[in-house]
This record gives sequence, structure tokens and C-alpha cells, in this order.
Amino acid sequence: MLLGLLQTIGAYRLYERYLLNQISEGTIPNHVGIILDGNRRWANSKMLPSWMGHEKGAERAKQLLEWCHELGIKVITLYVLSAENLTRPSDELQSLLKIIDVNLEELLRDPRIEKYKVRVKGIGSFEGLPNGMKESIDRLETKTQGYNGHFLNIALAYGGRKEIVNVVRSLAEKAKDGVIDPKLIDQAMIENNLSTAHLPHPEPDLIIRTSGEERLSGFLLWQSAYSELVFLDVYWPAFRKIDLMRAIRTYQKRNRRYGR
Repeated sequence: MLLGLLQTIGAYRLYERYLLNQISEGTIPNHVGIILDGNRRWANSKMLPSWMGHEKGAERAKQLLEWCHELGIKVITLYVLSAENLTRPSDELQSLLKIIDVNLEELLRDPRIEKYKVRVKGIGSFEGLPNGMKESIDRLETKTQGYNGHFLNIALAYGGRKEIVNVVRSLAEKAKDGVIDPKLIDQAMIENNLSTAHLPHPEPDLIIRTSGEERLSGFLLWQSAYSELVFLDVYWPAFRKIDLMRAIRTYQKRNRRYGR
């Protein structure tokens, strides 16, 4: 059994080096968005309670930060909690929110945040989130607001349609008050008011969704107009570095013409 395990580990590392050599020859995406899907199904497949799937998924997200640093990905946006997720059964939702809150607190103490100069920002509508979670997000944003080595966006209670509606409403109010001329509202003005406006690369080059589902589910609807989409069959808690590299390899094979 031990010999078989060692052989498996050796084969994995060999394949990892092979993939790394392949993607090193191409362009690494500046901004990667990931829809963290399949936590509950991973738990169900192993006859475990749902909360254990969410906990394992949170552990995987911590590993992802290291992988992205190693591969030279500067911006990550994680779709952790959608606005629709807030309608899940109370017991499951409370467990999920607790796991997120614990991991936000751990992120505050994570030495990699300072070491890699990671600017952390929460995006979404936080009105329905627990006060402690909102305070953790505020502290993370305050602590890291001067960093620009890497950028980590955490989408919580987020919905792409709602984000666009909020921007339109804000610009409409400014036009009503005479602050801006409605005729001057253009694409750039809208983009400058989105939650990703602070990023050096606001539009994801690559969006990955795990679990085999093939839809965006409201994730960065405006920003993803020309993103390359890669859908993987693996559940998020089982996501590996080689899966990230496989997605990047697929991205590198695409011809990005931006409609031209």
C-alpha cells in the first residue's frame, strides 16, 4: 500500500512539472475568477454532512493563494457566496457563514498577506451578513489597502445583476442632482463605479467553474464579457494545483479576439 501511495505521489509530481513546463511557455492570465462550486456534492459523495464540504472548500481556497503566487497570477476573484445562497436552509446557512467568518479571521493573521502584499477586498451586498463578518471584511480592507503586490477579491452575498443595478441607480441619482451630464454616461464611467474598479486588471482573463456546471450564475456579469470560460468536472474541495494549470493551459490555447 505504501509503495502504491509513493508511486501515485511521484506520478502526480511528474505530471505537475510537465504542466508547469507547458504553461510557462505561454501567457499567464493576470486576473482569474473562480466559482467555488460543488462543496455540498463533494460532502454527499463521501456521505459527510454539508458543512464538512464547505470547510474542506475553505482549506482549498487557502492553498489556492499559494498556487497563484507561484504561477504569477496577480489578481484572484473568488465567488464564495452568492446572493441566492442566503436563501439556503437556516442550519446549513449558519454553518456556512460561520466557516466563512472563521476563515476571514484567519486571513487577517495569515503572514502571506503581508509577505506578498495582498490587497483584500470584499465585493457584494453585505446588508444580510452577520455584523462580525462585515467587521472582519472592513479590517482586512483597512489592513491591506496600501498593498499592490497581489489582489484578492472575495465575493460575498454577491450578484452581478444587482451590482449593475446599483451602479445605474447611483449614476441616475448623480444625473438627477446635476453632478453629471446623462449624455456623458458611457462604458468607462460604469466600469469606474463597479466593485472591481480598484484592480489593475478589472476584467478576468479566465473564469473557472468547478463541479461540472456550465454557467456563470451571476458572477461578474459586466466584467466577464470577454473572459475565457473553463468548466471543470472536479468538485471544489477536490480541486488541485494541476487542475488550475490545466485550466490555464486551456486558456492559452484560446485565440482571444475580443469580438474583432
